[in-house]
Amino acid sequence: MKIRMRVAMGVSFVRQILIVLLLKAFMMQAPLAAENRQLQGAGLIHQMKFGVLAHDVGDLWSGFRRENGVDLNIEVVFAPSLNVLGGALRPALGGSINTNGDTSKGYFDILWQYNFSSGIFVVTGVGAAVHDGKLHATHVDRKALGSRVLFHIPLEVGYFLTSRTTLSVYFDHISNAYTAQQNEGMDTVGARLGYVF
Repeated sequence: MKIRMRVAMGVSFVRQILIVLLLKAFMMQAPLAAENRQLQGAGLIHQMKFGVLAHDVGDLWSGFRRENGVDLNIEVVFAPSLNVLGGALRPALGGSINTNGDTSKGYFDILWQYNFSSGIFVVTGVGAAVHDGKLHATHVDRKALGSRVLFHIPLEVGYFLTSRTTLSVYFDHISNAYTAQQNEGMDTVGARLGYVF
């Protein structure tokens, strides 16, 4: 009984930390957006993205589904960049909160974005995610993710609606890549709206 209470309190604490970090990142940008273009160009944040994602989608990379709900996603792409293969490498920090009480996650990635002259762009990358889901197969309706820290692999294809506004289709995968005994993995897919500062 005490162990279950501690686990429940730990899961709740992780969700609260994710929410606070994401809100803090959003609030940090508000003063920068109010400044003039010269200061915005020198700002810390390059882009913010907000999305609604289907949670634990089956028949993709992980192969099957156990969990339910919708994920609310927010991501901050930072301004420092490095030009590689015609695109830009940038660090990003984000998180997805599951509305059903299933697995939520926070992640840090290195993203590569390539912009086509047509307005279409593609983004991919690699990073690490921390989640509040199950590690072992103790519930039939929850994924056994095997370890608390997982690999995070995103893929995004989108379009610049304006020079500052984007709309995209987003996919991400988390798993431990068989570094732990259990590795059921999880995929999300959905749509995101972005704003470039």
